[in-house]
Amino acid sequence: MLTRDQETIIAQCTPNGKGAIALVRLCGSNVREVVSKISYLPNNNIENLSSGTVNFGFVIDDQNNKIDQVMFIIMDGPKTFTGQNTIEITCHNNPFIIQKIISQAVKHGARLAQEGEFTKRAFLNDKIDLIQAEAINELIHANTQLALKKSLSQLQGSFSNWIYKLEKELIRTLAWSQATFEFLDEEVNFNQQIKDHLLKLVKDIKILKKTFDEQQQIRQGIRIALIGSVNAGKSSIFNNLLNQKRAIVTNIAGTTRDAIESGIYLNGNYCTLIDTAGLRQTDDIIEQEGIKKSFEEAAKADIILLIFDQSREINQEEEKVYKELLNQYSKKIILIANKIDLENKTSLNRIFDVHKPIKISSNTKENFNTLEQNIELKILELFSSIESPFLLNKRHFNNLINIENQINTVIEMFNNDMVHHELVAYHLNNIIETISDLTGKTVSEAGLDMVFKEFCVGK
Repeated sequence: MLTRDQETIIAQCTPNGKGAIALVRLCGSNVREVVSKISYLPNNNIENLSSGTVNFGFVIDDQNNKIDQVMFIIMDGPKTFTGQNTIEITCHNNPFIIQKIISQAVKHGARLAQEGEFTKRAFLNDKIDLIQAEAINELIHANTQLALKKSLSQLQGSFSNWIYKLEKELIRTLAWSQATFEFLDEEVNFNQQIKDHLLKLVKDIKILKKTFDEQQQIRQGIRIALIGSVNAGKSSIFNNLLNQKRAIVTNIAGTTRDAIESGIYLNGNYCTLIDTAGLRQTDDIIEQEGIKKSFEEAAKADIILLIFDQSREINQEEEKVYKELLNQYSKKIILIANKIDLENKTSLNRIFDVHKPIKISSNTKENFNTLEQNIELKILELFSSIESPFLLNKRHFNNLINIENQINTVIEMFNNDMVHHELVAYHLNNIIETISDLTGKTVSEAGLDMVFKEFCVGK
């Protein structure tokens, strides 16, 4: 009788939709037996094929009717991703074909894979640890080049190695504590070494934790808010950056009353553009709410495109708002002088002169390349300021907080000269256990379910 983790599972690994090729993956102890019942290979049989081979054939139904012409990729465990016998079928990417293949396999002994079940099996068979398993999900959903790079690094073990080194240092500290306790009569005392060592570990954890909020830019992509006075051309710039008509563009001031969002890839990084309501004094309650949201978007944004109309003089109220934004968010602002094709030579917007705005025309697209280059440079500047070598998720972060708090409890004992090494050993063992939860050595089934429910079915 096979256990649930040995049963043959099946899932589509490629995205839904029509296209040239799709991939259906099966793995489990009796995968060859299942696939042999749904396949036809001229002059051969699935059971006889060598591991590491790619084989031409057909998937067939119970009446031997051909469902599709396919390639069977044979991989025997343990030298597979999951550690189990695996067969991948590449077929034509038509939903009806894929569904028929899966239905036939299920009819002959396979079952549908759950979310992340292939990766879970790789974890259970010691092919990867839990941190590396999570890195696969991060890699799939990476929205920036840096997220891609860091998640791949973590899949290869960068963060796991850091954690294992921390565990090793704590085991060494535990040994010092036990030695001090066991050789009390011989006046062997490692108290100062233990304290200094723990202080250094806390310092390392703090440095890593400090970058957690910044890392969300890497994970989620960049928020770019377009902010400026009414009719300054924000919506036109928004549409030009997207290369499509998404925001309403008119000559009527105050047309955009609420924030409009849309996604775009700039130099391989996912950016969310937010077109906001124009900044002005108004009695319109709906418009006032839109302007309030514009300020909220300025606070949330990673980059602000602060836009003013070069063709006219700004009034005192506008000047006050622009100054406030420039003073508060200068590091993340790209200042844009729009409508240079209509530039008023008598206009004296002195407030902007010292900030050297990028002069563009949203109408003729003059200097638009310069604007896009400046946005890309700003993104690089943002990423270069993020010092963490890793990409932490909430589970990692919470575990690091727990580890730090427990280490601080032990340090406090040494600070108060209340050192009981049996208690020190108890706390250090608890910390090592927390690290085991983090890497997956001792994680519960419920903990595993929490991790793998975030995965797609085919992974």
